[in-house]
Amino acid sequence: MRLKVLGHSLIAMSCGSLVTYLAIRLLEGEMATFQDGDQALSLVGNGSWLHHWDRRKPTLEQLHSSFKKNEPSALRHIILVRHGEYFKTMHGSHLTERGRLQAQRTGKRLREMGMSWDQIVTSTMTRAEETATIILKELDIDTNKMKHDWLLREGIPYPADTLYSNGHRENLAYQRDGPRIDAAFQQYFFRATPEQKHDSYLLIVGHSNVIRYLILRALQLPPIAWKRLHLNHSSITWLTVHPTGYVTLRCLGDTGFIPVAQVTNRRPKKLDNSD
Repeated sequence: MRLKVLGHSLIAMSCGSLVTYLAIRLLEGEMATFQDGDQALSLVGNGSWLHHWDRRKPTLEQLHSSFKKNEPSALRHIILVRHGEYFKTMHGSHLTERGRLQAQRTGKRLREMGMSWDQIVTSTMTRAEETATIILKELDIDTNKMKHDWLLREGIPYPADTLYSNGHRENLAYQRDGPRIDAAFQQYFFRATPEQKHDSYLLIVGHSNVIRYLILRALQLPPIAWKRLHLNHSSITWLTVHPTGYVTLRCLGDTGFIPVAQVTNRRPKKLDNSD
């Protein structure tokens, strides 16, 4: 395969045409990297990077009209926050007092990071919306600017490792939730367009299962391992999508700004028992 690619490269360069060279590589990439769903995921984990995972490839027209001019140059920063500690009631899940304090500290931390937010999105589940509202108050941003997206609701995003799987019941939940959560990935994870001239910042407030899956999906790591990751309440995860389409993880589940006594990852049992 490498000899074949080298042969094509030499032919293109000998013709003195950069466009020809890029067109050949583009056509080869069409077969190797533009694959859908489980077929594409089956290639994940072998160490190689699927460069056109977000389908943001240059067209032949763009190649002929100066490739560099149509090349993205901005970074897309995606910050994912898990909701705060919560308890369940007959009327839904709401943040505990500690959960509200966690969300407040997360908001202060994000404010200290000095980011200029281009978009803020939250899951439509109450605990996520309450967390996002508290964060926006700390950021001094109008809550009307926040988008509520049902695609980000909690669920089972992918069949987990056998050791950690709940079997048939979990598989049924995956069939229900998996397509929706993957649609959320398609909705928010992609490289900047050539028209985007400045780095952008997207804040997503959501849930542990969903965020863990999105992380692995973005890093092109086996999504079956999503239960191996651990996220505390109100934790911050930061991913960056580079102009080339490459994705890097800047931090995972950071809660260093929350006092140790206030760090939690599961809802308190005593509040559940009192409902």
